Amino acid sequence: MNRITARARKERPATYQDVLDAPPHRVAEVLAGTLHTQPRPASHHAWASSGLGAQISPPFNYGDGGPGGWRIIDEPELHLGMDIVVPDLAGWRRTTMPTYPDVAYFEIVPDWVCEVLSPSTRRIDQNEKRTIYAREGVAHLWFVDPATKTLEAFELRKGRWLLLATLTGDAPVSQPPFDAISFPLDALWPDGGDAKESREDENG
Repeated sequence: MNRITARARKERPATYQDVLDAPPHRVAEVLAGTLHTQPRPASHHAWASSGLGAQISPPFNYGDGGPGGWRIIDEPELHLGMDIVVPDLAGWRRTTMPTYPDVAYFEIVPDWVCEVLSPSTRRIDQNEKRTIYAREGVAHLWFVDPATKTLEAFELRKGRWLLLATLTGDAPVSQPPFDAISFPLDALWPDGGDAKESREDENG
């Protein structure tokens, strides 16, 4: 890329083409016209995201031990207005998304979003992206933090985020919109299963 082309790209607002042109090993997002790229999730981030999906997908995607009625997927690319975001997980009630589309990205606003926080994404997740989700009317937002082993659940009320709960330790996770089930928070950490086995052995 020559110097003039590079300068022009820096000065103009980023677009979907910039997302397509980003290196394949990076997660690319466009926030307020600026391209942001982040490395793929590290191991503890990936474990927490996968663990949460394993807990909520069977009862809510498939009605296995729960009410069903949702479409929950990992890392969907969302085009919300001029912004392009990739949350760790997002879910749509089936009344919001009656038919699952065959598309490269989603333009239907999800009913729930979860961001797993990491050092490289924490600031953007808790500021720019949280503002975008509120603007677009996402009803529920969760932050999962593998570093502090916490989960924060928010609900959008009159355009503002209301903190419903901050969970720590092995607290039961039963928060809207998935309060029809409950699972221990420490199931989201790599040593959670070990801790459960230790407790069972002690109770012998």
